[in-house]
Amino acid sequence: MFSKQVLAWFQLHGRKDLPWQQNPDPYKIWVSEIMLQQTRVDTVIPYYQKFIQRFPNVRELADAGVDEILHYWAGLGYYARARNLHKTARQVCEFYQGRFPDDMKEMSALPGIGRSTAAAILALGFHQRHAILDGNVKRVLARYFAVEGWSGERKVEAQLWAHAESLLPISKGQIADYTQAMMDIGATLCTRVHPDCLSCPVQNGCKAFRQHRQHELPTAKPSRILPQREIQVAMVKDVQGAIWLEKRPPAGIWGGLYSFPEFVDDASLLEWLESRYGELAYRTQALPVMTHTFSHYRLHMHLKLVQLVGQSIGVMEDDAGVWYKAPCEKIGLAAPVRKVLRQAMLNTKESSHDTHGSMCKAE
Repeated sequence: MFSKQVLAWFQLHGRKDLPWQQNPDPYKIWVSEIMLQQTRVDTVIPYYQKFIQRFPNVRELADAGVDEILHYWAGLGYYARARNLHKTARQVCEFYQGRFPDDMKEMSALPGIGRSTAAAILALGFHQRHAILDGNVKRVLARYFAVEGWSGERKVEAQLWAHAESLLPISKGQIADYTQAMMDIGATLCTRVHPDCLSCPVQNGCKAFRQHRQHELPTAKPSRILPQREIQVAMVKDVQGAIWLEKRPPAGIWGGLYSFPEFVDDASLLEWLESRYGELAYRTQALPVMTHTFSHYRLHMHLKLVQLVGQSIGVMEDDAGVWYKAPCEKIGLAAPVRKVLRQAMLNTKESSHDTHGSMCKAE
């Protein structure tokens, strides 16, 4: 009964015009599912469209450089997803001749593809009978069955998986629509705040609805105080307006992206400046603190503008970093860094009397 109600609702109200639903194939479904992890549909759509335009198939993605991939990902956050996309694309081309495996064990073993994402790709792309359990579906099932406890706990998650598998339609021909319908109900009706229970196709069987507990379930993640972290950041600008960016390590926060050099304190920053630019004259100026909140801590970046008076030393680009000259350069930048760079470039343009500045073509 549950799956029939869900499928009937989908035929009338389900989303059928999302970009990855048009001429779908396992590659496009995979890209969309990775992008949709931790990210809302309306945020993903413009990123997905630009990404697919540049990387229309898995071989184009496998052959691309990771810096360019991170450039197209910049702003979506959780950058390990982009690095895993590149790794998976290369594995699919190397081990599966450019075709995604249709086996659950092999699919879920690919980088960045867990059980639920693998199930979604197999259900939507291969019409295989697998249950998914993304955030939207967890919320629907936690309310429908009145499951107590935070879904991140192993015992609670196991209950939700069991419920998800028990409700699947028998026909493989219906599995793609059912999978999309469950995601749609969670995203558009069974929302975290202000759920539209009166429009829900399964309200009659929903325990949370009958018990008036929609706003209690699912159980919220236990709250904790976010730790605060302070760092010193150098924004070094040369006489031509280029800004020095360093490539971050491949793992960790903003892994593989380009960012300003970071230091534990002001003394370390000044020591680095002296060792790198000691023979050049430079001026320093404190800029407003830039704060960025991650899932597990809040970062306060104390920006210091360092204006070189002489010509900067070194090549345009090396393994350590790059002199960034124009917003069109295709390197991966974290959103806060990109915001500061745009403002810095705007200020440079407004203050410069040189009419022969660099030009960027539209992407």
